[in-house]
Amino acid sequence: MAVFFKRDILILSIIISVSLFSCGKDDKTEIIEKPDTTAVVTYPYQDSTLAVVDRVSDLMSRMTLKQKIGQMIQADSYPLLESELSSGYLGSVLSGGGSNPESNIASSWASMVNDFQKIAMKNRIPLVYGIDAIHGHNNVSNAVIFPHNIGLGCIQDMQTIEDAARVTAIEMSATGIPWTFAPCVAVARNIRWGRTYESYSENPDVVAKCGAAAVRGLQGSSLNNTTSVIACAKHFIGDGGTTEGDDQGNTELTEEELRAIHLPGYIAAIEEGVATIMVSYSSFNNEKMHANQYLITDVLKNELRFSGFVISDWDGVKDINSAGGLKQSITLAINAGIDMMMVPFDYINHLQYLEELVNDGSIKMDRINDAVSRILKVKFQKGLFERPYANAALSNEIGTNAHRDVARKCVQQSIVLLKNENKILPLSKSASKILVAGSIADDLGAQCGGWTIDWQGTNGDITTGTTILEGIKNGVNNASNVIYSSSGANASGSAVAIVVVGEKTPYAEGKGDKMANELVLSDDDITTINNVSATGVPIVLLIVSGRPLVIDEAILAKCSALCAVWLPGSEGAGVADVLFGDYNPTAKLCRMWPRNVSQVEKNSNTELDPLYPLGFGLNY
Repeated sequence: MAVFFKRDILILSIIISVSLFSCGKDDKTEIIEKPDTTAVVTYPYQDSTLAVVDRVSDLMSRMTLKQKIGQMIQADSYPLLESELSSGYLGSVLSGGGSNPESNIASSWASMVNDFQKIAMKNRIPLVYGIDAIHGHNNVSNAVIFPHNIGLGCIQDMQTIEDAARVTAIEMSATGIPWTFAPCVAVARNIRWGRTYESYSENPDVVAKCGAAAVRGLQGSSLNNTTSVIACAKHFIGDGGTTEGDDQGNTELTEEELRAIHLPGYIAAIEEGVATIMVSYSSFNNEKMHANQYLITDVLKNELRFSGFVISDWDGVKDINSAGGLKQSITLAINAGIDMMMVPFDYINHLQYLEELVNDGSIKMDRINDAVSRILKVKFQKGLFERPYANAALSNEIGTNAHRDVARKCVQQSIVLLKNENKILPLSKSASKILVAGSIADDLGAQCGGWTIDWQGTNGDITTGTTILEGIKNGVNNASNVIYSSSGANASGSAVAIVVVGEKTPYAEGKGDKMANELVLSDDDITTINNVSATGVPIVLLIVSGRPLVIDEAILAKCSALCAVWLPGSEGAGVADVLFGDYNPTAKLCRMWPRNVSQVEKNSNTELDPLYPLGFGLNY
């Protein structure tokens, strides 16, 4: 899910006009009640001691058709203006990637969400605000940024992944945002896919275990807890298995193969009580998933008994591109089982068309009632009716040292030691001279990757954190003995050279899709390695990337050690912990490392001879 726009200060002019409830009138008859300013009228749905099912039933009986279909629409915060919403009905708002407050700090986020919610609560149904907090609360400046999922998938301790998700939930709660579009339980089968780093593994079992741990951490022991947030398993189903790794492409498998590879992550998430699931842009055997009634309703809701609600991806309903236009696409999507449509900008037309489609019988009222009851159920479970606003008591919980310690632990446990010739690692902290080389070594944005502050990510000091170079300087006994040279110059006389190479420019979906021959070390990286190698200084090579990159074996032979660092996030000190032996590496490859370009699109099997197999990883 993504967005291309920045929010602006017009948030202050936002009005969400959601009518009060009709008193049991027919769905086609809208009655507007004036709020009583002298007393609070208590309806059964407002009684938190009642069972959720009873509260939902009571509230549903008081809602008009307009109010019901409004609950099924989610718009992006950026374009919400008074002129467009004077007669709108919305159940949800989101901030897409880059759709931030003018001042991107935690207090501004909390104020923004509270402003929306105050208007909604005048009319008694709270919004459920959503965001892509996929490796920490990654849109918010100074929040802790965790390794992307490809790194977490190499971690052997599921409690560590759960702890990371718990920190994310706490930092989200501090900004008043109760819903994250995570975890991604895609099984990336082709590393050409630009979202490979969002996948825990090529192995369905690893994905299922990691995704379940993330759901536990996000939703906590009870969704009603003040620091729990609503999780969203995504993208249902087969997004990681498209032909040639094409983002939003076509997954060409038998149903048996689809179930075996791409369903286990959802089964595990549902068993953990995941409250929402997002549908994939991709197609299954040429049928758009957003219109696939069999998989969404028959399999997900009926067979797997998923009782939460299903949301579309960003403009995913429009993406169906049916011959009958938008109206027909809405019909297909809602009848397929989508409960909430993420409609960032064109929500007015979606509201109008959805109402018309119910009135002309194209969409049955039973389908609307099912969708809305699912949405309201999650809102009640989260306690939004009782606690719709940011928790002021958590205002200082963004980017705390304790949270950064959890992220540092994730970095330590996700680094895979692939080569350690002559046991060069761990390094001595007392070496007289250590050269650090490579353009990524001192680039916080590059090591955080995409979906950090902006959708596609950005190079440089984009948030608070420690670069790999800074972590190394902090890890040795004398920081002045650490010399940095991007090109590898001045290596002579060094005890060791730590060369940091990989994917220099952050990316997300779309822009991240690559041809197989692009998934190699760049010419600049090879030049840097050669510059150092010519001096005879031993090389410890660190690869920072969102997927394995092919390494020419002649280049690898020039390196004494090799570590897959992945996209470690904001806590680069965790890399130094492994290099200097403060942590003995335990990570294992969550996907095979290809020996050559011809293996890039392959998965682990007995016929391949990869450079490093799935599950490989050394220790000291």
